[in-house]
Formats: sequence, structure tokens, C-alpha cells
Amino acid sequence: MPSDLRPDVSAHIFDGKSLSLDIQREVAIEVSALKERGVEPRLAVVIAGDDPASHVYVRNKERACERCGILSTRVDMIATSTLEEIVEVVERLNSDSSIHGILVQSPAPKGVDELAIASSILPQKDVDGFHPVNLGRLVQGDSGGLLPCTPSGVMRILEASGVNIEGSRAVVLGRSRIVGMPMALMLAQKGSDATVTIAHSRTADIEAICSEADILVAAVGSAHMVGAHWVKPGAFVIDVGISRVEGRLAGDVSPEVSEIAGWLTPVPGGVGPMTIAMLMRNTLRAAEWQAD
Repeated sequence: MPSDLRPDVSAHIFDGKSLSLDIQREVAIEVSALKERGVEPRLAVVIAGDDPASHVYVRNKERACERCGILSTRVDMIATSTLEEIVEVVERLNSDSSIHGILVQSPAPKGVDELAIASSILPQKDVDGFHPVNLGRLVQGDSGGLLPCTPSGVMRILEASGVNIEGSRAVVLGRSRIVGMPMALMLAQKGSDATVTIAHSRTADIEAICSEADILVAAVGSAHMVGAHWVKPGAFVIDVGISRVEGRLAGDVSPEVSEIAGWLTPVPGGVGPMTIAMLMRNTLRAAEWQAD
């Protein structure tokens, strides 16, 4: 275990909201400089349906845009929108030179292929980082593109904490294209140099595997799945999952883990705000590239 992880003490709770605001202040300064060159970064968010959580997430993104000085355009579509209708909107935004970033809020309407939506967004405007071109660059070890926001936020959390990733054993619980798979790639790439295991619903002895991790990233969306016996004393536990239990938000990690882990991200207030911060940074980066 890397020497800078903290065994035998209650977990240090990482303040993702504070770091997120710091990043947004940095983005605001860079946005101001870009505006002086005559470029006003603009993010377009497409939302189809009336899912309450999705509307909350979109409002949070709009507020972040205001803090950063990024223009925000919202396109509301009905819950019965088809793939063809959503792609038609995306293509219109693709061709609008005043739009630098495009995001289609998940979940998509029932039966609509989200990968097809992601593939329809121009790679240079894909601020979610889900286009096959952007994910493919990451597979090749190129982290200079538009990276998925949640894994990027996790990496910034680890960086800010001062934990040494190099040589650590990391376990990513979950294998989605949105979080799990890109998270594993980022942890393993040169410069990070963790030894990474991806665990999922078909993994044998999953509890034992997780309990050996110096860094454990839980991203399955199953409330309180990760118990104290899943966690190595002093480990850095990052809770990406989010569920609603009895009207309250809950992560994948059970509360008693705070007595075992060295570091723990809370839900809410941990990874969620960081995801939004990295979305703002991606939007800025996309605007800079399109201005050059």
C-alpha cells in the first residue's frame, strides 16, 4: 500500500464541492480571456422527457455555466422523442458555429440508443467525452482530447488529495463506457501507473478483490453495496454511484466504510460536483480548439 494512504483512522471526507468551485473559478478566468479574443464559449444541453433527476442535473449545469461565464442553450424535447428526432437536433447544433459543446442528458427516452446519440455529436463538440473517437484516443493512451467528465473528476480528486497513484492497486467496480472502462484506462495510463482490476456483476470473489484495493472506485448504482468488509484499511474509496433511497440520495458505499477507509468521497457533494466542473473545462477546451 502506498505510504500516503491513511490506515487505522476514520476516513478523511473529501470536499468535492469546494474543489469543483475552485476549478470553475479557474475556468471563468480562461473564459474571460477567450472572450477578449471575440470567442464566447457556448454549451448546448438537449434533454428529452420529464425525469425529475435529469432536470435537476441540467439546472446544476446551467448554474455552473453562469459561474464560468459560459453561454448556455437548452433544448427541451418530449419524452417520446425518437432517435431520429434527437439526432436531427444534434445535427443542427453540430452545424451551428456558435455552439462549441453539445451534451444530450441521460437517460434517453425508452428504447433510444444512447451510443448512437453520442456517435452523432461531432467529436470536437462532444464535451461528455463519449464519442468513439474521443474514447478511442483514451484507449491509445492519448489524454489530450475531450475526456469523460466523471472519470476526469475522479482523477482530479486523487491529484488534489496528494495520494500517490503510481504503484497502487486500484479496483474499479463497474464497467460502463461512461465511467468504469474510461476510469480504468485513466488509472492505468502512463503517468498514473496504477495496477487496475475491473470488477463487475460476474466477478468471482468480488468482495475479496475489492478488499485488496488501495484505491476503490465504486460505480455501479447500487445503494450501499460496498460494505466495510469490502474495504482495505486506509484505502481511498471513491463513491461514484447515486441512488434514491427513501427519498434521499445514497451512494454505492455504505456509511460504515468511513470507519475503515483513509479517504472517502461523500454522496452528495463528492464526485457529482467534480463531474460538472470537468464539463465546464471540456466546454472551454472545445471552444479554444474551434477558435484556433
